[in-house]
Amino acid sequence: MATTIDFKFALEQVPEVLKGVPVTLTIAIVAMVLGLVFGLLIALCRIYKVPVLNQLSIVYISFIRGTPLVVQLYVFFYGVPVLFDFLNHHFGLNLNADEVPTMIYALIAYTINTAAYEAEIFRASINAVNAGQMEAAYSVGMTTAQGLYRIVLPQAFVVAFPNLGNTFIGLIKATSLAFAVKVVEILAITRIIANNGYKFLEMYLVASIIYWIICWVCEVIFAKLEKKMSRYEKQMDLKTTA
Repeated sequence: MATTIDFKFALEQVPEVLKGVPVTLTIAIVAMVLGLVFGLLIALCRIYKVPVLNQLSIVYISFIRGTPLVVQLYVFFYGVPVLFDFLNHHFGLNLNADEVPTMIYALIAYTINTAAYEAEIFRASINAVNAGQMEAAYSVGMTTAQGLYRIVLPQAFVVAFPNLGNTFIGLIKATSLAFAVKVVEILAITRIIANNGYKFLEMYLVASIIYWIICWVCEVIFAKLEKKMSRYEKQMDLKTTA
């Protein structure tokens, strides 16, 4: 029996699916920003071989990168209530996991996941900066922290930027797993409408086009920013060779 795609139904549902875009972008942006902070700190722990933290960072990065994101989401979603029960029983607290919005579970899981990948990006980028840059910083009386902040990290960020952009785009697509912990984002709305109207192909086509447009816009923005970064990098090279 031949079937046809109901384009009219698909177009009518676009505004409804678009309601999930703010949630998708919120997860991606928050996880990316927090991941940058934690990822940089983890990278520095590894580069400077901070006792205990270096070893913990290695295990953390290996575990996060070696397990599926959806499993990590489930661990937080089902693990936090268990943790709350343990704390309530042993420390007399009154924590209630039911009062925690599912969005919080998603943000924590995505941040922890993103930080592991960004830590490796930062570590490689910092190591790519010529070691003589820090030696020059020491020669003019800068501390290690000042040398990192003023000289090394700006150059490392330029090196890392393309990979960070790719990470963010991948993160947007990865937010489609958030429905697993009951977060109502683009794919969750798509699934609800598809189940109610039995229009699965139509709705998944709508979702795929919306994801593609968002990622395309991000690619354009990152490409323009990357050009500006490359000009900054050339200026830095001229200063160091002058």
